[in-house]
Amino acid sequence: MPKTTATAYRTHTCGELRQIDINKDIMLSGWVHARRNHGNLIFIDLRDKYGLTQIVFDPKISKDAHSIGEQTRPEWCLKISGKVRARGQLENANLETGQIEIEVHECDVLNKSKTPPFEINQDTELNEEVRYRYRYLDIRRNKTLKYLQFRSDVLGFIRNWYNENGFLEVTTPLLTVSSPEGARDFLVPTHLHPGKFYALPQAPQQYKQLLMVAGIDKYFQIAPCLRDENPRADRVAEHYQFDTEVSFMTQDEFLSLMEPLFVELTKKFSGNRKCGSIPFPRISYKESVLRWASDKPDLRYALEIVDITDLAHKSGFGIFEKAQTVRALRIPKVYGEIARRDLDKMGDLAKQAGAGGLAWLKVKEDVGSVIKNVNTEFLSKLDEMTKNVPDAKPGIPTDKGKFADGDLVFFGAGEKNIVAKALNVVRREIARQLKLIDESLVAWAWITDFPFFGISEITNKLDFEHNPFSMPQGGMKALKTEEPTEILAYQYDLIANGFEISSGGVRNHEPETLLEAFKMVGYSEADVRKKFGHMLEAFEYGAPPHCGFAPGVERTLTVLSGEENIREFIAFPKTSNEEDLMMKAPSVIDSKQLEDVGVKVIK
Repeated sequence: MPKTTATAYRTHTCGELRQIDINKDIMLSGWVHARRNHGNLIFIDLRDKYGLTQIVFDPKISKDAHSIGEQTRPEWCLKISGKVRARGQLENANLETGQIEIEVHECDVLNKSKTPPFEINQDTELNEEVRYRYRYLDIRRNKTLKYLQFRSDVLGFIRNWYNENGFLEVTTPLLTVSSPEGARDFLVPTHLHPGKFYALPQAPQQYKQLLMVAGIDKYFQIAPCLRDENPRADRVAEHYQFDTEVSFMTQDEFLSLMEPLFVELTKKFSGNRKCGSIPFPRISYKESVLRWASDKPDLRYALEIVDITDLAHKSGFGIFEKAQTVRALRIPKVYGEIARRDLDKMGDLAKQAGAGGLAWLKVKEDVGSVIKNVNTEFLSKLDEMTKNVPDAKPGIPTDKGKFADGDLVFFGAGEKNIVAKALNVVRREIARQLKLIDESLVAWAWITDFPFFGISEITNKLDFEHNPFSMPQGGMKALKTEEPTEILAYQYDLIANGFEISSGGVRNHEPETLLEAFKMVGYSEADVRKKFGHMLEAFEYGAPPHCGFAPGVERTLTVLSGEENIREFIAFPKTSNEEDLMMKAPSVIDSKQLEDVGVKVIK
């Protein structure tokens, strides 16, 4: 612990004093963490950010101080002066300051406290609304404070890593222009320009590309990102990312550059866990979806999903024969038994994911199966599906092998995307139930080669699958000659333990290629120039090839810590309904303020 700078309120912190300080005259300031009245002697654990120190009020030493000690209550803020002494046989081995205590000579009450709405000195589970309403009290609790300290330590390490690797930290604007980036913008009116609006940045995407045009070469920023979208456990409207962009690198070179950062973060901040494989596996989007029914698979356990559509169409089972896609998930018997009630639960999970249900059978056992009248040819050929399971890559477990009696097989049948979503949910739940997850790993991987275009479920027309500023593989030639939905992008994600940590890509720095890509999804050149004219103009001044990504700060922290809710790492989080209960935001704005910026509220 660093030595404290002495002030008028303290010479040391409440976590600093040790045996070596015995007989020193000191001053401490902090909060009453716990209070014990032993007749004439009053013991108080005084707390600050750094720890606890036991202080003792003895009327034989100071009647005035003892009188104040009798009045104190939890969370009063005190300043005390006294002498360090040994605790002797009453040492507390669980406390870093447990070998000493302070005999109090003087005590000043800096501020009294009302009775807190919850116990500060206990890390019991609390209702989210209570915690966030009194967040300044929640942060006093050890568990919450540790999360914020963890965030600070990780960000300090990240910032030092970037500096040591030649990156320049640049801060980009918070008031910018609204643009279609995949989510709804937060809009900001201004009295200087009635009827016009700024937008808060969903990400510094365009600015960081302009910095590459400016010759910055290697940029980073711990950047705020604001998106007016529905929240969930791993996504909130206001989050941060360590935004990154470099010039004159290929995709593979960039991934190799950044990978060591996450290896070092894992070694330093994930406890005793280790990386699943170094270098990280690089898996194509197509392979990922085929093998794990997800573009962010958890690679800490096996359970691979295989396509058996051709075989299923000849099965004699009506649902299979008519389905667009049939996929199977094998659970080897050696992994453990799943109770019948849990099999029904798997079907419920599949339905929640949009599927009509979930068929299953046990190999060489037809009794109890929900699949009836399947012909013997289908049953005899189930082993064929194992031939489609690729050999494991380094760091990726696999259950490749022959079927054995008692193996359980789940089948999803129907529309391709729904089947994938349902089996992905089931795969994760089975791994949890059977305790297949290797908790000692942080299984990092790169998912690459995403589709550049796709068919929109809303418009049923061609649209961008991901970042419209990504470079299509094959460039202009691919756009002109290939089937649009077959074109791949230089687009990549960094994943870990079932989370998408970052999305990134090689950027499309060629004006003609960028215009052609937008044209293919229905934008005229005039439309593109209206929305992104500043980008096109900048690219006409010798824009270099460049690429980057933007790992989410809070998502990275959840993976490193093992925590699941990213709100734990936000100092002042909003509720799951995106309300700030402490500040009472969002709030109604008075009519004069609205009039000043030319805005009228329509109820």
